[in-house]
Amino acid sequence: MRPTLGLVSYRVRISQLLGYPLLWVAAAAILALAGASPALALLVGLSAGMLVGAPERLQPARWSKQLLQASVVLLGFGMQIGAVARVGVSSAGMTLFTVAVTLALATVMGRWLRVDAEARTLIGSGTAICGGSAIAAVAPAIGASPVSTAVALSVVFVLNGVALFMFPWVGHLLGMTQQQFGVWAAIAIHDTSSVVGAASAYGAEALGIATVVKLTRALWIAPVAFVLARLHGGAAKGLKIQPFLIGFVAASVVAWLVPAPGLWSTLASLGKTLMAPTLFLAGATLTPDSLRTAGARPLLLGVALWVVVSVTTAALVLGGVLHVG
Repeated sequence: MRPTLGLVSYRVRISQLLGYPLLWVAAAAILALAGASPALALLVGLSAGMLVGAPERLQPARWSKQLLQASVVLLGFGMQIGAVARVGVSSAGMTLFTVAVTLALATVMGRWLRVDAEARTLIGSGTAICGGSAIAAVAPAIGASPVSTAVALSVVFVLNGVALFMFPWVGHLLGMTQQQFGVWAAIAIHDTSSVVGAASAYGAEALGIATVVKLTRALWIAPVAFVLARLHGGAAKGLKIQPFLIGFVAASVVAWLVPAPGLWSTLASLGKTLMAPTLFLAGATLTPDSLRTAGARPLLLGVALWVVVSVTTAALVLGGVLHVG
């Protein structure tokens, strides 16, 4: 009995040690300083979250969101405002089309799978626009319950983790160019963090295109939330412009107006470096409880919708139908 009790005591001490937020912060910093790839950082975070769970005091979801927004703004210093405007304008029609079709598909498939209206609306919004940010904006607009919101966030986050690993591999398998992969990733991957992570693993050009196209999609949060609120009889609460979108454009403008290429490239590199702790903390938010919360039907809807969108858009991108100037 003594060896068993000793093992239990050892595990308790390990669990207590991992309950200190400072240890998790140190792990995130080490991943950043070591130049860990986004995929590795996410894997470490997922493993830690599933095995021991991040301490509540750490608030990994909050900090990963803030780090992501800072990263996106810093990446703006590496973009030329002309390229940002050109890609944004040329992708506007494509973005509107794919958002509308994805929302319609979510409604049809959700009804067929007998997923409740709130969950299918939230999952559809997260798939169509930008994952957790879209869900967070749409939930109060339609008066969604905390349970439906948690389910949708859990489904989208699980698929984000899968996409970060799979997309670069599939892109190379299909022989996608940098531009093609950037467009595909921005359309078919949910959260901006996973889009940036997957695109940065594919190449610099893919990263630039994916970031701009994804941020262009994020601009649809407000109008989509407004329309859905009206359809659900709500008052369109919670609609606001995302500050980091303004910051991204402002950074591009500053880099264009002020000739300091060394400084701007350093800041853009810092933005890429921040992706490691961002994805580590994002991964740490996924726990066995969150997987159980998701449930079978909503998860099936999320997977089916994601597969249809991913396969269809990949074919349209390779066929030259979906592209940017």
